[in-house]
Amino acid sequence: MVRRVRPTLVIMAKVPVLGRVKTRLGRDIGGVAAARFYRAAVHALVRRLGADARWQTVLAVSPDAQSLSGALPHLAARHPQGTGDLGGRMQRVMTTMAPGPVVIIGTDIPAIQPDDIASAFRQLGRRDAVFGPAPDGGYWLVGYKRVPRVPCAFGHVRWSTQYALADTLANLQRERCAITQLRTLEDVDDLASYAKAKSWFGRRVLPTEVASGAEPWWHGDGIRGLLSNAL
Repeated sequence: MVRRVRPTLVIMAKVPVLGRVKTRLGRDIGGVAAARFYRAAVHALVRRLGADARWQTVLAVSPDAQSLSGALPHLAARHPQGTGDLGGRMQRVMTTMAPGPVVIIGTDIPAIQPDDIASAFRQLGRRDAVFGPAPDGGYWLVGYKRVPRVPCAFGHVRWSTQYALADTLANLQRERCAITQLRTLEDVDDLASYAKAKSWFGRRVLPTEVASGAEPWWHGDGIRGLLSNAL
């Protein structure tokens, strides 16, 4: 009897500590608001993807010492990300997960749907690697078939620049990997992308004022009200 290998979805997440998550967004809406958004986004993403029986879901947490933090969802298995830059941590995920295809995503792409993950795993039935490109030159998803080997594509990548995807693709091409791409999705890193998120999340992630198009909630008394519930 042949045992079916179940693919693995890995969500890279940080513990939502004020001043350590979504710092760029925090410059636009304030650190408390950014941390609150990040925490809500993580929980919404795990609810949407974590219970899908087509794959097993793992939450890869940073920092390692807080991998069991109660601020993160309890619907997924947890593993520490380990040390190193983003590339080193993703490579560690790719080499240490259980047998089968592995897809890695971040936590701040509101439009990700279960069909996107299912499509990525389908593509890995025919290709060695799959990517979800982002408009800024990065990527919101990377997946490896991991058979017959795990590629090493995350070295010398210019992270957080317009070259991140191009650098990673160039590394894979040197390893003669067959590559495909999914649809382009945008992450939430600034005020403009934050405002767009209301069309995907509404009140489940964004406060009522933002979801309804009223005055931004981080203006005036809104932010003072949040301070009493700061993370």
